[in-house]
Amino acid sequence: MPNRRLLSTSGQTAAMQHLRISSPSSLTDEVLAMLGADRAVTNLTCVRGACLDPALEPIGDLVEADIAREGADDALVRLHTLGVHQLGTIHLTPVPTWLSRTGRKAETVTPGASADTVIWADVTQRAYEESEPNWTYFTFMILATLIASIAIVLDSQVLVIGAMVLGPEFLPIAALGLALVRRRRMLFWYAGRTLVLGFLAAIATATAAALLGRALGWIDVGAITAARPETSFIYRPDRWSLLVAVVAAIAGVLSLTSAKVGGLSGVFISVTTIPAAGNIALGLALGAGDEVRGSALQLTVNICGMAVAGWLTLAVKQVVSTHMSAHPRRLRPTFEQ
Repeated sequence: MPNRRLLSTSGQTAAMQHLRISSPSSLTDEVLAMLGADRAVTNLTCVRGACLDPALEPIGDLVEADIAREGADDALVRLHTLGVHQLGTIHLTPVPTWLSRTGRKAETVTPGASADTVIWADVTQRAYEESEPNWTYFTFMILATLIASIAIVLDSQVLVIGAMVLGPEFLPIAALGLALVRRRRMLFWYAGRTLVLGFLAAIATATAAALLGRALGWIDVGAITAARPETSFIYRPDRWSLLVAVVAAIAGVLSLTSAKVGGLSGVFISVTTIPAAGNIALGLALGAGDEVRGSALQLTVNICGMAVAGWLTLAVKQVVSTHMSAHPRRLRPTFEQ
């Protein structure tokens, strides 16, 4: 059996990160000095002349290290300040399983907690990627809204839930809050444009489908104006709609920024943005103005509530992360204990 006094391990929160840097040779000594003095860093290695990219003067060095998640964001900021990213490359990847006594010590002495730590560069990059107005995003928006429209006609909560899960709109909404906290004007415009175009495309497609269904005699105005006990909440916004949107946004943002990812499916099921878009399309096709107005208000309440709640949650988390990083934490049990 292995000697447990010489080994330690992380759980499933990817507490240890692996840092890989393609560094211009003129900056390598500064990079090594900075990382070598960081208590969160362990297993620091350097291979001189390993990077053959002509942009790296024309040869560069490969620097690798393991770093506790709690110290990763600070290290990335300092590497960015050195300008390593301008000519070289910085990679940071989670290490789900690791065995290292020195690594465990680095994690233990670094202030903060891995699950509460936000790696802002990672969150920001994901926000840009998930807010890109690509065909995949539009397709999911359209399909989700079509399913929501069918769910309303059939008064089926099961189909409404399916549409909510399929909809990809939460991440661009969360990106709006991130853009406000990190003061990224381009990200705010990028995410806002994606949301607007996505909902316009989805509503327009669902409206055309509803018009076709009306022409074929499959649906009429009675399909959405008759009693709908299972789906009437879609076009009747109230204080509970706002409360659910706020709570769901808080949970979603925490899931996106935490090492312990989970709960996003519950967030998708909780908000009625996609169903509201589907009801707007039906109302436009069938001439039901009250349905359009009520659903448009529901859509607005949900988007605004989630965007503001996400912004406030990220702002609080940024303050908490800064505060925690300045205060050592209590030692946690290890294999040696």
